[in-house]
Amino acid sequence: MRRYVLRRSLLAALQCLAVLVAVFAVGSLLPGDTADVLRGELGTPEQVEALRRQLGLTEPAWSRFAHWLGHLLTGDLGTSLTTGVPVGEDIGRRAGVTLLLGLPALLLVTVLAPVLGTVSGLREGSRVDRALNTAAVVLHAVPEFVLGLLLVASVSLWAGLLPATAVGMDTAALLARPDVLVLPVVVLTARHLCDLARQVRAGVAAERHGAVAEHLRLLGMRERTIVLRHVLPGALGPAAQQFARCVEGLLGGAVLVEAVFGFRGLGTGFVEAVQNRDLPQVQTYALLFAATVVVVNLAGDLVAHRLVPRREVTA
Repeated sequence: MRRYVLRRSLLAALQCLAVLVAVFAVGSLLPGDTADVLRGELGTPEQVEALRRQLGLTEPAWSRFAHWLGHLLTGDLGTSLTTGVPVGEDIGRRAGVTLLLGLPALLLVTVLAPVLGTVSGLREGSRVDRALNTAAVVLHAVPEFVLGLLLVASVSLWAGLLPATAVGMDTAALLARPDVLVLPVVVLTARHLCDLARQVRAGVAAERHGAVAEHLRLLGMRERTIVLRHVLPGALGPAAQQFARCVEGLLGGAVLVEAVFGFRGLGTGFVEAVQNRDLPQVQTYALLFAATVVVVNLAGDLVAHRLVPRREVTA
């Protein structure tokens, strides 16, 4: 296990480095740079060139990347080229907003998906199973931004039950108005809850009719014991890996959800950094997202390994 964790950790570090190199290369190949964005159409070529020298954009690409990477190793994330604010401060301010959306969504998925999937899997073919499967298919088929707009139009604008937007609200304001979080959390939760619940349902159904469970029934073991000790661990192992994919989806979904509901979180921050060609910010966001995905996937693999050990059934 230790060698496995060490090997995966080294691979994770290489993956993060590859992401940084790819992001920097793509950002350098895009037309224009931060100086062009800041000056817009009103700046003369001489002014743009002077601003480019001031921002250090005239240095070779490899030199700028090595300079940024060297500062990163000392804990310095650099300074935004567009605002002059340290990148760490901007990300720290935005991270609170994204966490207020992501953590409740993760909690709901973690709690509800195993329960719904287990109930559906144990009652395979029943009305409950058919109803849950139908709801899961319908919700999964609706894109997140479409679901968000539908909820805003029906729940906020038509019924007037919940706020439609969080424009201008920071983390403190959101904590004081938790009702603003309800609709975006529902949107973030819906698709990933469906995916994970269906994964658990399939695992429970397969394990319940598998050779191990049938053999244990022949040995006289109670059905409840079979479900708790053998069916659920076997079903939740693959679901742990699917849960890691849900975290990846939440990071991607945050971009759309924050845009629809007017949140200034990490998703919209990344989009703005790309639009402004602000490479220090873009690289830091990319590193943060890549590291999160790598760590969560590693954790999912370890949990799956623990929940589904090699086992033999003897008479």
